[in-house]
Amino acid sequence: MSVDPSSRRPIGRGGLAVSALGLGCGPFGNLLAEVPDGALRETVAAARGAGVRYVDTAPFYGHGLSEHRLGECLRGVPRDSYVLSTKIGRLLKPDAAARTTGPFASTSPFDIVYDYSRDGALRSLEDSLQRLGLARIDIAYIHDVNPKWAGDALEERYRQAMEGAYRALERLRGEGVIGAIGVGVNDVEILQRFARDGDFDVFMLAGRYTLLDTTALPALLPHCVARGIAVTLAAPLASGILATGAVPGAKFWYADAPPEILDRVRRIEAVCLRHRTPLRAVSLQFPLAHPALVSVVVGMRSAQEVAENAEALRVAVPADLWRELRAEGLIDPAAPLPSA
Repeated sequence: MSVDPSSRRPIGRGGLAVSALGLGCGPFGNLLAEVPDGALRETVAAARGAGVRYVDTAPFYGHGLSEHRLGECLRGVPRDSYVLSTKIGRLLKPDAAARTTGPFASTSPFDIVYDYSRDGALRSLEDSLQRLGLARIDIAYIHDVNPKWAGDALEERYRQAMEGAYRALERLRGEGVIGAIGVGVNDVEILQRFARDGDFDVFMLAGRYTLLDTTALPALLPHCVARGIAVTLAAPLASGILATGAVPGAKFWYADAPPEILDRVRRIEAVCLRHRTPLRAVSLQFPLAHPALVSVVVGMRSAQEVAENAEALRVAVPADLWRELRAEGLIDPAAPLPSA
């Protein structure tokens, strides 16, 4: 089986459809390493040439830098030819003394202020449109309401998000200003809460339905299918190791992969080698077999990476490979297989 990276899958009730391969714009904010402007222009051009019609960014990425650079790359591209998502929850305040923190090699001179209120959500969207130089955002995600970023403030931020940001986005969706609304986070339990408490079109799930982590499989994904909530999967390559393999310095969740992950990836690689199939192809195609999944959103920083990921989806993966991975306990027995 294989996947056409340009094939479209629907989201929500407003007629939106995203490509099976999405362009994640964390690298446009210098995620882990600085990227030249020229390389990003080539990345966007290559993505369009490969049929990628879904692009995702966020104010957090490079503290505004990702949205600014993406907007420059999209200048002159027909607006109706792609679906664009960004996120709310972090406002950016100018600060000449701001220091680069977190996973970014360098950022714009802005500090982050968390704000999930109604006014904060509206301000965030307006600021994003200004940075992007665009008049419309298609999908708005409530971003990073989870223990990692909220800590002891989690319950307060969740309450504020549902009473403030969610109601603002729901109104904008009803007015046709935004095509779809959702939540973007890597926490399965939080997404299950949002699914129960609101009427969302789409969730951006980071890293929790891959060959190395199927946390979302037992409860969240079936619930999304039942409720008609589409799922876009960010970090489908697990921050790199499912593309590079178990090489020295391979990254898992943006850090050096631990021994147990390296061992598991080596076992998966051995099966791929026996079937003469690239690890990247197996890694990108596996999640898309689930009926909840509509797109794998890969952070890409060069035209070469676009070509590699698009080609990986087009590879015909043998059905026997999937069966062998399952027989060796390397795929959850409840996970749908692409060959089916």
